[in-house]
Amino acid sequence: MSFYSLSLIYSSIKGSPYVATKNKAIIDMFAKIKFIKGKKFLELGSGDGRISRYVAYKYGLYTTGVDVNILLVWWARFLTFLSFKKDLSTSFGMTRVNFGKENIFKTDFREFDYLYIFLMPELIEKLELKFKKELKKGAIIISHGFPIERLKKNLFKKLARSPFPTYFYRV
Repeated sequence: MSFYSLSLIYSSIKGSPYVATKNKAIIDMFAKIKFIKGKKFLELGSGDGRISRYVAYKYGLYTTGVDVNILLVWWARFLTFLSFKKDLSTSFGMTRVNFGKENIFKTDFREFDYLYIFLMPELIEKLELKFKKELKKGAIIISHGFPIERLKKNLFKKLARSPFPTYFYRV
């Protein structure tokens, strides 16, 4: 248990603590987007991977989750295996959901159509120029919890929820 606690402290030191989003909030926030099946979805700070698994299964997206915490990456992979082992005989399988340990500042955003973040404001601010520079035109950023100040004019929807609102931007 202490190794797990240390890994959570490590995530916090790296910029954003692990806070799991409640399933009801996940269902509500993604119901507001018209996803295009087969497109690519990136989750920065993926934690246990519940967001990536949900949008892959519900909307048919190819998802990638990245997290700096290797313990959470392993946990996400394990939960994905358990969730989808019944579906391995179908065309869905686990190939639609991938997780990796990676520094989000080194992650290449160019191939993704959707980007999901639930990060602290200081970390978002450091990533704002990277979003504008690397994401393809028309890509959608879903920021749960905190707004992206430099993309204010690109905001097309806000879901007011307590304690964390969700902001939708189009690049």
